[in-house]
Amino acid sequence: MWEHFVHGADIGIRGRGATRDDAFAEAARALTAVVTELDSVAPRLEVPIRCDAPDDELLLVAWLNAVIYEMATRRMLFGRYEVCTHDHRLVATAWGEPVDISRHHPAVEPKGATMTALRVACEPDATWLAQTVIDV
Repeated sequence: MWEHFVHGADIGIRGRGATRDDAFAEAARALTAVVTELDSVAPRLEVPIRCDAPDDELLLVAWLNAVIYEMATRRMLFGRYEVCTHDHRLVATAWGEPVDISRHHPAVEPKGATMTALRVACEPDATWLAQTVIDV
């Protein structure tokens, strides 16, 4: 499950899941939903993504920046993500398609982002949370 929240002039995104991997995948879906409606994206092409960082919060930043990089350089939008984390390494597959202006109607151009208010944690209800505020 993912959601957006207001944080000043910026957009907050939250991903929640049964595992940390699921929460990271949902955070990426929330990021895609900032750019365009998720229902408009067909998961046709597979793109591998790998990153690592010294802690969970920086891994979330590295992961979302890698997704933005793929969006910007390949002109792709992704509707589905499969994520596997181990310690502070992440290996993922993103499924998506090239931007089609007639169907996607991008709200913002994903060229880069500043991320703050980072939080990656197992919540009291045993679900995982991956949260950040982005300024795209």
